[in-house]
Amino acid sequence: MEWLRQRIERQVLGLTGMALNEIDFEHPHGDPGLFGPQSAIWPVHGDFTSMLCGGISALLLQMLHPLALAGVWDHSSFRDDIFGRLRRTSQFISATTFATAADAERLIDKVKAIHLRVNGTDIDGTPYAASDPHLLTWVHIAECSSFMASHLRYRRTVVTPSRQAQYFIESASIAERLGARNVPKTPQAVAEYLELMRPQLRCDERTREVARVLMTTRLPGRLAQPAGTILMKAGIDLLPPWAQEMLDLRLSPLEQKMVHAGVHAIAAVLRRSVRNGAYHCAMRRVRAGR
Repeated sequence: MEWLRQRIERQVLGLTGMALNEIDFEHPHGDPGLFGPQSAIWPVHGDFTSMLCGGISALLLQMLHPLALAGVWDHSSFRDDIFGRLRRTSQFISATTFATAADAERLIDKVKAIHLRVNGTDIDGTPYAASDPHLLTWVHIAECSSFMASHLRYRRTVVTPSRQAQYFIESASIAERLGARNVPKTPQAVAEYLELMRPQLRCDERTREVARVLMTTRLPGRLAQPAGTILMKAGIDLLPPWAQEMLDLRLSPLEQKMVHAGVHAIAAVLRRSVRNGAYHCAMRRVRAGR
């Protein structure tokens, strides 16, 4: 059944930044990157299934901020090239987590330069800029809180409060390199920040259109489509209840049970099948230097 494992692995890696083939995660030997295998960020970001569920949830949550939505709406090819955006976002996360320090810093500088070109005005006349420190903090916290929520539900290797705090501290260092300021760095601070931001959020026609595009996206390959539906629903289920209410996206208790069981089944297959993701390559790089 090696052929089936390889086919699954190709499909999975084709959705990630690995498909861009721009980062060498296996060399030079011994380079731990910005964090290394003993970090909390490696096991959280190293699991494809929980990261995809968390990424779906993160995008839905991020788009509730009108200025984050405006930037994506005006400057992103998201609606026409959702898999391209997925690969580019995946590349940034995997490179800053698992690549060598030099490659991570190069990607950070590249994204900072892109952010400087992303600015405009929201539909109500409010100016926005992707380099705005407050907006960067929102995007980061919406993302990393979703990744952690998904990890705690579907992977659970980083579970103690101290290890969760370590994850938030490590991931915050990337956001701060991009220009974010006053980034929460404990589970409690993250939860308090999300509550504090609620009055600034809204759901309008454009928000619902982004959600519609995301929810109607089908993964490539007939075998992947049923799994894709489950993972999309898992992303919805990870949202805070108030965000689900704003987006009018909810799962029934029966759907929740079916989705949870489905994600665990998918994860078991993918964890056995994927052997050459960024996490695996980085582990080989570090071990080769010992």
